[in-house]
Amino acid sequence: MSLIVQKFGGTSVASVAHIENVARRILTSRKEGHDVVVVVSAMGDDTDKLVALAEEVDFRDCRAQREMDVLLASGEQVTIALLSMMLMKLGCKAKSFTGTQARIQTDAVHTRARILNIDIASLKVQIDQGIIPVVAGFQGRDSEDNITTLGRGGSDTTAVALAAILEVDECQIYTDVEGVFTTDPRVVEGACRLDVITFEEMLELASQGSRILHSRAVEFASKYQVPLRVLSSFKDGPGTLITNEGQSMEQPLISGIAFTRDEAKLTILGVKDIPGIASAILGPISEANIMVDMIVQNVADDMSTDFTFTVRREDYDQALKILENIAQKIGAKEVKGNNKIAKLSMVGVGMRSHAGVASKMFRVLADESINIQMISTSEIKISVVINEKYLELAARALHSAFDLSGASLDEPTTTD
Repeated sequence: MSLIVQKFGGTSVASVAHIENVARRILTSRKEGHDVVVVVSAMGDDTDKLVALAEEVDFRDCRAQREMDVLLASGEQVTIALLSMMLMKLGCKAKSFTGTQARIQTDAVHTRARILNIDIASLKVQIDQGIIPVVAGFQGRDSEDNITTLGRGGSDTTAVALAAILEVDECQIYTDVEGVFTTDPRVVEGACRLDVITFEEMLELASQGSRILHSRAVEFASKYQVPLRVLSSFKDGPGTLITNEGQSMEQPLISGIAFTRDEAKLTILGVKDIPGIASAILGPISEANIMVDMIVQNVADDMSTDFTFTVRREDYDQALKILENIAQKIGAKEVKGNNKIAKLSMVGVGMRSHAGVASKMFRVLADESINIQMISTSEIKISVVINEKYLELAARALHSAFDLSGASLDEPTTTD
C-alpha cells in the first residue's frame, strides 16, 4: 500500500458541496489502495475576508503581526473540521489537525514563517490505525507555541514538507485547473497541458508569474526530491507530473510562457559611476522591505550611469518617494517611473542545448511592433519587460511562433 499526500486549495473547498466532492476523491484514493494524508487551505476567499477585517482595525499601526497569524489561521481550522466531518459521514475514519497539533515547527517570523521541523509521530499513529489525518495548511507554531503562518502559497509548502518527511510516493496538488499549461489558457486559446515538467522549469514559471504552484513549495520539492503532481479537483485526468530533468527522455525547447502584470519600473538618471552607488540606491529600497526584481545599469561616456530596476506594482508609490529622496542625496539628474509595464518570461531546459531562442523571441516581438524595455536571462529563462497593453498580444505571438500548442511531454521513462 502506497502513501500519498493530497492538498486541496481554496477553490476546491469553497463550499460544503465542494468539500463533499473532495471527500469522495479522497475515498476513491483509499479504495485504490492508498493511505492518504490530506492538507487543505481556507475555504474560497475566506483568507481575503479575514485580511479585510484586519484592515478595518488598521492593525499595521499596532504592530500586531502575532495576532494577524492567530486571525488568518482560523480559516484553515474551519476547513479541516468540515472535511473531517464529511469523511466521517461517508463512513471513513478521519481526524483534523491544526498546524500546532500536527507539530509543524517554524521560526518566529509572523505572517511569513518558514518550516524548521515536523514531528510526524502522531500522524503516523493515525495512519497506522486507518485514520485519515486532515491537516491545516499554511500554519505552524514557533518555539514559544505561538501560532505562525507561512505566507502566500503556504498550504502548498505544508503539503510538500509533510510529503518529504513522510517519504510519500507522491504529493498531489489539487486545484481548479487540470495541470500545468504552456501558458494561461484564459489568454492564449491554444495553451495545452504538459504531461511532465522539471522542477527547475516549474520553479522558474512559478517565480515569473505562473500561479499554479508557489515557488517555495517547488523549491522544497526539488530539494527533497518529492514527486509532485498537479491535478484538477473537478475533472478526472492525469494532471502534470513535476519531476527531475533526468527522468524525461527528451526535453522541449520551450516548456512554457509565464507573465505578470504586477510590475513597475523605476529609473534614476545621471548618477556618478563610482563604487558603492548601487548599494546607495538599493539599500534604502531594501530597508523598506521592497522586493527588487530586474536591474539594468547603463554607463555613458561621461562616466555617469542610469540605473533602472523593477518592483511590485503595489510598492511603486513608496519606492518612487524613496528614490526621489536618494536622488537628492547623491546628486542624480532625474527620477522616472512607469507602473504600466508587464514582465513576460519563456522557460525551457532545452535552451541549454539550443542557440537562437533569444533572437527568435526578439524578432517575434519586433514583428508585432512590441518594444522591449528590459531583458533578463538565465540558463533556462528569458524575461522581457514590455508595455502592459501589449502583454496578451506578445504571449499569443510567442506561443504560436514556438509551436507550444503541440507541446506535451510523455510520462517519464526511467532505466535501472
